[in-house]
Amino acid sequence: MKDFQASIEKLRKDAAEAALIRDLATDKVKREMYDRLNLHFNRLADEVEQAIKSSGAK
Repeated sequence: MKDFQASIEKLRKDAAEAALIRDLATDKVKREMYDRLNLHFNRLADEVEQAIKSSGAK
């Protein structure tokens, strides 16, 4: 269970870093790419959390 929680935390951290880079990027293509990465990492973290909840793991 700790592995899942660590994975969620890593994904959230990666999402935050992607958002920071997105906000600092001056190139439109890079901003869009880092925005997609941010959304993707957050979606993955949400899916891991949902999988934990649906499995009944505590």
